[in-house]
Amino acid sequence: MSEAISADFGNRSPVETRLLEIFPLVDEIRHIKRRLKRWMRPRFAAANWQFLPSRARILYQPLGVVGVVGAWNYPVLLTLSPLANALAAGNRVMIKPSEAAPRTAETLRRMIGEIFGEDHVRVLTGGADLSQAFAALPFDHLIFTGSGKVGRLVMKAAADNLTPVTLELGGKSPALIHASYPLDLAADRICSAKLWNGGQTCVAPDYVLVPSDKVGEFVTHAVKIIARRYPRLCSADYTRLIDRRAWHRMRMLVEDAQAKGARVQSVDPAGETPGDDDRAFPPTLITGVDDSMLVMQEEIFGPILPVLGYSTLDEAIAMVNARPRPLALYYFDQDRGRIDQVLARTVSGGVTVNDCVFHLVQHRLPFGGVGPSGMGAYHGFDGFRTFSKKKGVLLQSRLAATVLGLLKPPYGFWARRIASLLIGRR
Repeated sequence: MSEAISADFGNRSPVETRLLEIFPLVDEIRHIKRRLKRWMRPRFAAANWQFLPSRARILYQPLGVVGVVGAWNYPVLLTLSPLANALAAGNRVMIKPSEAAPRTAETLRRMIGEIFGEDHVRVLTGGADLSQAFAALPFDHLIFTGSGKVGRLVMKAAADNLTPVTLELGGKSPALIHASYPLDLAADRICSAKLWNGGQTCVAPDYVLVPSDKVGEFVTHAVKIIARRYPRLCSADYTRLIDRRAWHRMRMLVEDAQAKGARVQSVDPAGETPGDDDRAFPPTLITGVDDSMLVMQEEIFGPILPVLGYSTLDEAIAMVNARPRPLALYYFDQDRGRIDQVLARTVSGGVTVNDCVFHLVQHRLPFGGVGPSGMGAYHGFDGFRTFSKKKGVLLQSRLAATVLGLLKPPYGFWARRIASLLIGRR
């Protein structure tokens, strides 16, 4: 599997694949297996006092057939994690892996075909036309991971069948550093998360907010950290962009920012200047950016990191809230009061405080977006619940039925009296 993924990207370290895809997937499956029996049990629910001694309970039942549209940036984790969640809820599953990673898609098809019968789990490989037809099938639930543009098309196709959808999209996830937090530590954690998978991560920090008088210091720390982590870009440790179009898009974003007055610093310690044939785009820090630049209008999805200055925490929060709600938010601070303030005054799919990305792999936290960054959630029990029908059941008692019989026509004295008492009138 690691070889197939690396071939699709042009290069991705097998260590990175194991750490970022295989381990989170295996760990999630372990978590599900240990707790599934408990999740499946009927849950007691209290009946309204007016219906006592009736009883109520909640049953979780499979929805039926779940469709999974996988993503190319993490083609194993973002395809098989939804599969594990859907199977845990008792469903049958159809999978459409991303056509942008064809070798991985074919490996998944063969692997899953050896484990499951086609009437249980089926993988369909093909291009964009197949993806469109797949989204239009009358699934009982459809989960899509990808861009907002394609997510809108998936939702429109699903609407014709009234198919409920879970959309895991992206957005411009900010990293906000308070003036009191050590800049070197923040820069290390932000740059590490940004450059995993060549920046092609939906929850990667998209831009950084730093106190205005510390922007230069942050950039200095970031350059040192990147050079230490990636002394050579044309190496096995630095993940390539998925295709030449992605490489040229990164160059276009940088050139657009430069033309509009931004300052650009590429980090290429060995001076290799790789081109679109190698697809190793150099880590790039951009300062002096504004909203007229494409790099601040689009999700970057690559190794470019804009660094913005702010004067006060209120201003920084306002800058975050002025943009569409992101999939993730990262805040660096040790003060509990300010942390609570940022959490209360911002809306995002998820948050990691004093680091990046790691909320994604917490089994007991739901993972999902909000607004433009997606809808619905999965992982752990939230995944089991997403792909289940939560059915409410009332077990009526004979005594309650006798009392309720007084409230049926023809309405007499007791019906009027009981209605008044229920409403609260004497």
